[in-house]
Amino acid sequence: MKNKTIATWLTFWTGPLGLHRFYLYGLTDMLGWLLPIPTALGFYGLERVQQFGQDDTLSWMLIPLLGFTMAGCALNAIVYGLTSVEKWNAKFNPKSEALHPAGRTHWGTIIGIAVALLLGTTVLMSSLVFSFQRYFEYQIEAARLISQ
Repeated sequence: MKNKTIATWLTFWTGPLGLHRFYLYGLTDMLGWLLPIPTALGFYGLERVQQFGQDDTLSWMLIPLLGFTMAGCALNAIVYGLTSVEKWNAKFNPKSEALHPAGRTHWGTIIGIAVALLLGTTVLMSSLVFSFQRYFEYQIEAARLISQ
């Protein structure tokens, strides 16, 4: 039985590693195996910033991958948490009755939705701000070089 509260929290905390996909769909889920790639690239971008500073072009292109992956997983956690009991059990617990307790929304699910909304939005906005700032600084520097 796939529990909606567990799926919500797994998606939020371990979503960028794909562990929620393995919980819900099994080890043969391709997206679960692909999710760690943008996460690892984003962490590589963070490491490049520490090594080469903020002027490294590759790092400011890689770091948003981590942020967007985390924000996408937070959105997915919200969607899982807001799914109705009937739809949840029909999709993830098809052999059970429609109102089985595994698909019910508890306080843990609601808290998970609220945390995912709060932190997911923060990560998304931070990633957008960082991306746009670095992009426009790069464009200004390129224009300065052309004008000289």
